[in-house]
Amino acid sequence: MAELERNIKLIVEYNGSEYAGWQRQPNDNTVQGEIEMALQNLTKQKTAMYAAGRTDAGVHALGQVVNFSFNNVLPVQKIRDALNFYLPNDILIRSVEEVPPDFHARYNAVSRRYQYLVGLEKSALYRNMRWELSFPVDYDLLVEAAEYIKGEHDFATFCVVSSQKENNNCIVYQSEWTKLDKALKYEITANRFLHSMIRSLVGLMISLANGKINFQRFKEVFNSGDHTALPKIAPARGLCLVGVEY
Repeated sequence: MAELERNIKLIVEYNGSEYAGWQRQPNDNTVQGEIEMALQNLTKQKTAMYAAGRTDAGVHALGQVVNFSFNNVLPVQKIRDALNFYLPNDILIRSVEEVPPDFHARYNAVSRRYQYLVGLEKSALYRNMRWELSFPVDYDLLVEAAEYIKGEHDFATFCVVSSQKENNNCIVYQSEWTKLDKALKYEITANRFLHSMIRSLVGLMISLANGKINFQRFKEVFNSGDHTALPKIAPARGLCLVGVEY
């Protein structure tokens, strides 16, 4: 009797420091490539998988969502344990569940939430997880800028030209900064994100808060549609995919 094809959903955590992003690439080490290899070690078959967000090189995740087809009766707990056995220590399958056949990690997502960490002092422990600033910033200006970002806008300015779409509109539901101990956290939730969008937004907000540009110039760049007008793009190491809503 043929085994039933199951649709399996993973919640994945990873430190992206050593990877060329999520998406499989022929000559680079990627998170998708590592998980697909672990799955191949488990099933002895090649299996394609789909993720909620294609995180860039150096970007981390606490709640990446993945799905794939699985022709095996192995219980979900065993799938999780087996994949974690084969995976390197900087990738962890946090949970596994069987989902309906029509579930798709990318196309069924209604929103994605990211955070970006900014360090206000140097740290040996956290240096690969945040952008450490060597200059002061005005927190109130960051809060004002984050509020301006909320709502539906054309975010073409914040997308690399080669990845721009015919429609670059996104709806931002949450955009806010929080003070931590010697650090700042930016959280943003939207229906979709463009390539490099969050890092570009953070770079522009930090340029404003550091006095490199005023708020009028911030708004001009924001609405310009010109990616080259951005004074700075934040480094990848501070960005993390926190979770996905369905």
